[in-house]
Amino acid sequence: MIFLLLVFLFVIFTLWLGSIILGKAGFDKRWVFCLLIPVVNIIMIWVFALSSWPSENDDEKQGSTHFLG
Repeated sequence: MIFLLLVFLFVIFTLWLGSIILGKAGFDKRWVFCLLIPVVNIIMIWVFALSSWPSENDDEKQGSTHFLG
């Protein structure tokens, strides 16, 4: 019983962190539920990593520059 509770809390924590990341990237936070579907989660991680992020497009429109470091 304790093990199932820990697994449930881990899943909730992972979904919460994923929604924060998606929100900062400018995507809808509901996309985080793709993490619950076994093959789709791997595909969607690649799609989000390689696509153009809406938050980057907003920054480019404002003319801001990004510095590494």
